[in-house]
Amino acid sequence: MSATPQTSPHPHIRSFSGRRGHFTSGQRHAYETLRDRWCIAYDAAQPFDAQRNAALFGRAAPLVVEIGFGMGDATAQIAAAEPQHDFLGIEVYPAGVGALLMRIDAQRLANVRIVQHDAVEIFREMLAPDSLARVQVFFPDPWPKKRHHKRRLIQPPFVALLASRLQPGGLLHCATDWEPYAGQMLDVLSQESLLENTASDGGFAPRPDYRPLTRFENRGRRLGHEVRDLLFRRRLSPTERAPTTP
Repeated sequence: MSATPQTSPHPHIRSFSGRRGHFTSGQRHAYETLRDRWCIAYDAAQPFDAQRNAALFGRAAPLVVEIGFGMGDATAQIAAAEPQHDFLGIEVYPAGVGALLMRIDAQRLANVRIVQHDAVEIFREMLAPDSLARVQVFFPDPWPKKRHHKRRLIQPPFVALLASRLQPGGLLHCATDWEPYAGQMLDVLSQESLLENTASDGGFAPRPDYRPLTRFENRGRRLGHEVRDLLFRRRLSPTERAPTTP
């Protein structure tokens, strides 16, 4: 993947490793047979605007974007529980894409689409400003070694980009079980002028009902890893009103 030109206002962050996930036979079959139906090719010349979204989903509905959905279990559960929203999942690993495709097919989820590409480029080139109801970043790679901290996804340039793509009143929801990363997330999000913390004390938020407990999270809790949620809202101007749905 080519580097982002230095003139870009949103420098590129390569927050994922080059490791390859292991395909199960079911994931591989879903990847090979369902990808053309539910996946969207990355194309900077075809951004997600209202007209294209209506064509992809067959309706006009608030759009939620999830970055790095892993095996897609939480994505599928949230999409099934929120049929009033459309969901765009971003994942780079084929095994994860295949796993979510299996869930989409098994649960007959008509409100989910997938883009298999780098999230930074998708947000920069394909998602319009002021267009998203919610952005979800659940359990991103914490890159625990200090020399790798620069690879963490939640950093000021990318948060500024995410905030610009949220509609006024839209939510940015992050979650992590890595305490040092949680602190960094809180600092970075709190410094973004377009965002305001929904937690009254300016800290971490209670887990919203819509975010299910995943197997990954349950395993972490058994190991004593506390999960921290961060919910920040795109600020409204004095003349704007919050949308009826987050």
